[in-house]
Amino acid sequence: MMSSTSCCNPKELASAKLAPALSGAPDQVAPAHHAAGRPTGPTADLLVVGDIVTNNPASPTAEAMAISGGKIIGIGSRADVEGLVTPDTTTLKPGGFILPGLIDPHMHIWTSLLTYPDIDLAHEVCPTLDDATAAIKAAVAKAPKGQPVCFKNFDPSLYPGEPVLTRTILDQIAPDNPVLVWNASGHFMYVNSLMFQAAGITDQTPDPPGGTFQRVDGKMTGVVGEPPAEQLILKGLPQPNMADVATYIRQILTACAARGVTSVREAATGALAGPKELALLHQLNGQARFPVRVSTAQFAVLPGHTPTEVAAMWKAAGVTPFSGDEMLRADAWKVVSDGSNQGRSGYFLQPYLGEDNGGKSDYTPETLRAALKAGLDDGWQVMVHTNGDAAVEFVLEAFEELLPAYGQHDLRHRLEHCSFTMDDQLTRMAAVGLSPSFLMNHLYYWGAAFRDTILGPQRTGRLDRVASAYKAGLRPSLHSDYNVTEVHPLLSARTAVLRQTKADGQVINAAECATPEQALAAITTNAAWQIHADDRGSLEVGKDADFGIANGNPWGSQPDGWADIAFDATYVGGEQAWQR
Repeated sequence: MMSSTSCCNPKELASAKLAPALSGAPDQVAPAHHAAGRPTGPTADLLVVGDIVTNNPASPTAEAMAISGGKIIGIGSRADVEGLVTPDTTTLKPGGFILPGLIDPHMHIWTSLLTYPDIDLAHEVCPTLDDATAAIKAAVAKAPKGQPVCFKNFDPSLYPGEPVLTRTILDQIAPDNPVLVWNASGHFMYVNSLMFQAAGITDQTPDPPGGTFQRVDGKMTGVVGEPPAEQLILKGLPQPNMADVATYIRQILTACAARGVTSVREAATGALAGPKELALLHQLNGQARFPVRVSTAQFAVLPGHTPTEVAAMWKAAGVTPFSGDEMLRADAWKVVSDGSNQGRSGYFLQPYLGEDNGGKSDYTPETLRAALKAGLDDGWQVMVHTNGDAAVEFVLEAFEELLPAYGQHDLRHRLEHCSFTMDDQLTRMAAVGLSPSFLMNHLYYWGAAFRDTILGPQRTGRLDRVASAYKAGLRPSLHSDYNVTEVHPLLSARTAVLRQTKADGQVINAAECATPEQALAAITTNAAWQIHADDRGSLEVGKDADFGIANGNPWGSQPDGWADIAFDATYVGGEQAWQR
């Protein structure tokens, strides 16, 4: 079976692609502190008037909000804030609803650059194989002859029979241009003859160790498997420079803002180039303030180094827990314990349907504990990728063993994706002080495939158990894992409530449907809490003035319409960050 979407694109590939650009990045972190000259005062520098949705159950709506130095100093009726307004106060009266800024607590900037800005062939964009081939043909027709054209997110697991794009098919579609199509997992790519030629690869080229060039009767089919072989293909493409990387990062963050998002967590910072990645983010934010606040999770693994050595590298670069500034802050320590469920590399207690393979962990018990301990010893919040139920168990046991020695610190350790769980695992997570962050649109995009061909209906019913997490006393969040799915918190929240698959609209285990209030908390206040940003997620006195202007109100409408709500602008700290 071909792999499908994984948590992160293969890091060695992204590292190789970006290495020339990142070589010039600074080594030391230098926060910009944009807000340093904007102290909060007793009177408002900005008054926002309109239909304000606070996400505060004690006072769910307001008509005026007074802001000073980026903080909310008054909210309620016009009369409630009148005493905070002076002749120097600027008044903003936007149309639409004024909503709390949404939060994506797990997405990827750096590893997403592997396929950015390639043309999207995701199933949502191309529902049929014919749609995908037509999109390739149309894009190639617009490109100059001989120019490489690249595509991403082609997912065979979502098409009947799991078809692949062979060299023969791509040669017919694109006879005059090198073409590369990424499988959504990043573990496979599909190329045509001209792409092989551009990379200097022939049918006689041997498979590199750990990689494969699929062949039939000695002739390459165009299917290229795993990073060592894929990296040889990438040599036939132009590499981005530093200016390209800077542009792409800002475009990714701007796309987040366009969904009403004002805070994100970059969930694998340093996976490609260590502290240089965070240093470059600070440099770019210093040049022009980012359109969203960024929290970073420092990656625990760098080739040739132990996690303890990696932790020392972060400290040497000036990166310690909660260091940075109001726009860009280092908050967590990231470990990945298993692979992709739809790629059949997530770690399960039972095999995948029709196979004797249940995946495996990326660690032994000893090496997992060492990776976790390196973060815990330095005082980091630890977040661990866990997809299969065996991975959840494996990591949970490690936390149960390790955490008592560290006392009752409020670090809010997390299990990422936490895709397939059992009741006792959720209860034990609450007991030990863990919380889950669900890749909710796993269910929307791949729920039918899990049910029908990958795991079966019984196990699929245990996917993304938001309702049970709440019942167990947990504070779950929802995330995109961009670029696995798009940054779209209101779509994730809709999925949490409805639990309908995109493929056929069927409900996956109605008992796990969240309430609207639970789903919206999971993309606002719960997500803020998980990234140690308690001053966000609702519009209340003392909190950051992070908000969006939208044409709908999810707190006052039915969930089936949430994903259609559009934003016209976002504000971070009371300053406009993005406008349509």
